[in-house]
Amino acid sequence: MEIKATEVAKLRKMTGAGMMDCKAALVEANGDFEKAKEIIREKGKLVAAKRADRDTTEGAVVTKANSDNTSAIIIALGCETDFVAKNEEFLALANSFAEKALEELPANLEELMAKEIEGSTIEELVTQQTGKSGEKHALLFYSKLSAPFISSYIHNNNKVGTIVGFSKAIDYEVGREIAMQITAMAPISVNRDSCPQEVIDKELELYRHQTKEEGKPENLIEQIAQGKLNKFFRESTLEDQIFVKDGKISVAQYLKSVDPEVKVTAFYRFSLND
Repeated sequence: MEIKATEVAKLRKMTGAGMMDCKAALVEANGDFEKAKEIIREKGKLVAAKRADRDTTEGAVVTKANSDNTSAIIIALGCETDFVAKNEEFLALANSFAEKALEELPANLEELMAKEIEGSTIEELVTQQTGKSGEKHALLFYSKLSAPFISSYIHNNNKVGTIVGFSKAIDYEVGREIAMQITAMAPISVNRDSCPQEVIDKELELYRHQTKEEGKPENLIEQIAQGKLNKFFRESTLEDQIFVKDGKISVAQYLKSVDPEVKVTAFYRFSLND
């Protein structure tokens, strides 16, 4: 049957699929729009299944905050190539997911995937985009954060970003500098007290083994291991890290110079390259 260009354009607007895919679906469906939409949807699932084992090491990290900077989210939408990651349609899709996440603040990634945008779940939209581009797409990460004040930072390649909460409102630039610190230096916790015990135990075990291998006296092994653990804290926990904008003071000292009462309450960082 003859398929008019206006019908193809209408289906394309409804599904976002390419013109040729829309025409082929309408031909197969004998002009039935609902059936054509289902054909396009099934094609997306087929492509997604074929690409399931591919790596999504490219993509975009997106952060969004509410108007008073007390709630924020961070998501990461992954794809296979940098070419797709820079596509306006891909970035618009990632931003729409982020906006829905901020609007509804789901508890976890699974709940976010079940949220609907214009009649389709986010999980379905990810599959549809895989079918349209022929390249695997995946929603890789989602976290939310609430605090008296939140700052964020996205590195200019959109591949790594951070949201960070503070115990009270602070100057925007101060918050941004702390978010930049976290983005660049990838601390594992706010401070040594909040460092997961399993991380501490693993590090101590490693240091004890290293010290034994170096032939140090048995009575000094624990002391040396604790010294190495303190160095680990200085390098890997936010408050103890050297503040990169200064180089002579720690992050904790910098924040104290700004406001003795302000503390970092929590942060989330995600990198597509980690």
